Amino acid sequence: MVRMKNLPIMIANWKMHKTAPEARHFIGELIKLMPKVQGEVWIAPPFTAVAECAKACQETQIAVGAQNLSEWVQGAYTGEVSGQMLKDSGAEFVLIGHSERRKIFRETEATVKEKIHRALENQLTPVLCVGETHSQRESGQTQAVLEAQIRGALTGFEASALKSLIIAYEPVWAIGTGVTASPQMAQETHNSARLIVSSMFGAGFAQDLPFLYGGSVKPDNVAELMAQGDINGALIGGASLEASSFAEIIKQGSQS
Repeated sequence: MVRMKNLPIMIANWKMHKTAPEARHFIGELIKLMPKVQGEVWIAPPFTAVAECAKACQETQIAVGAQNLSEWVQGAYTGEVSGQMLKDSGAEFVLIGHSERRKIFRETEATVKEKIHRALENQLTPVLCVGETHSQRESGQTQAVLEAQIRGALTGFEASALKSLIIAYEPVWAIGTGVTASPQMAQETHNSARLIVSSMFGAGFAQDLPFLYGGSVKPDNVAELMAQGDINGALIGGASLEASSFAEIIKQGSQS
């Protein structure tokens, strides 16, 4: 995937929503509504709709990816989907370490690291998701949580291997709750995360690395979030399920 440097990346994470026909209909509507924007539009549908979405998005500016992948290459792992399978289905990127995967499916930092390996082996852009819970934020642990998650996922990699990496900061307390981190809070946390990456791979690498914000992003708050210096895009959940809402987020976010 060829990315447009310094332009916002808007990723729709549909989670466990939309059949393949529903996804195809959504994309048709989005193409009609979507303004010509200076930015990138990515969609992460369920596994069953990846191939259909990839086909529907040919000849458009929309990239299609997946919400997860297996940490194993292949084998007797019932229910798993490998990076090679995703690539064959037309995926160009993959979300890794989403808070729901960490919480519900008990994914560890070691698991997340292995998934990044599998993504890179299959030329899939890894979108590493990090973020703290409400109790961790309230007890002043945000920095420690980000340190553990970023270092746990990326230690051992060479910077050259991670040139396609994206990091999405998603405060767990803001996901699906309607509560959004203030633009100032989001900026401060993004800057802290960027400094962690800088300490690992150098200032130049960290400065070029896209950082996305995720957590109840909506048409009426995206512009102010995108105006922050260390926020380079958004990871959108519920508000991306309607084509009209997602198109408005793309429009507002690209104007910042």
